Amino acid sequence: MTSMTWRLGGRLLQLVFGLTASAVGIVMTLQAGLGVSPWDVLHGGLAERLGVPFGYVVQGVGLVVLFLGVVLGGVRPGVGTFANIAVIGAVENVLLDAGWLDGLDDRALTIRVGVLLAGIVVIGFGAALYIGAHLGAGPRDSLMVALHVRSGRSVGLARTAVEVVALALGLLLGGPFGIGTLLYTAGIGLAVNTWFRVLRMTPARLPETTGEPI
Repeated sequence: MTSMTWRLGGRLLQLVFGLTASAVGIVMTLQAGLGVSPWDVLHGGLAERLGVPFGYVVQGVGLVVLFLGVVLGGVRPGVGTFANIAVIGAVENVLLDAGWLDGLDDRALTIRVGVLLAGIVVIGFGAALYIGAHLGAGPRDSLMVALHVRSGRSVGLARTAVEVVALALGLLLGGPFGIGTLLYTAGIGLAVNTWFRVLRMTPARLPETTGEPI
């Protein structure tokens, strides 16, 4: 087995582990019951205005955002793009079906806020890990990376900008939100940026390695 195959295998494991961690963090924020993410505020607002099922709106917005990522920063879809949909959804279903953190929304507010904030940290870790594998990012993360590449600003600032725009559009459309939505918007960029630094990974492949086969 060649060293290139070993490297690809390691990156695939990193991708799956990162996506799994992201799913765990997402379930933590959901079970806290303090408000949906900015993107789901947008999805909810669009679904209400258009009279279209929520799931279809999520898919449609994902396609549009993926296209923007390609146009703005040349962030091409890859195996990670499709794995993002498959792995995160599957892990979320397993955790929710197993009743993990059920009843959390009945606990004290301080506990719920703590779980929410911990979930944001875990999502940031998972995002840095799976995007850092450079095998393709999910639609919304692709837009974040595209803005980071195009503007030269930190990935954390790019993530915050994306979330703020999604939240603003969602609020204009009358989407649902709560204190957790605001905490998520304020914290996710910092979490993602911090983990990229801690793990010493880059959101986009460096110029000198762009020609590396995978």
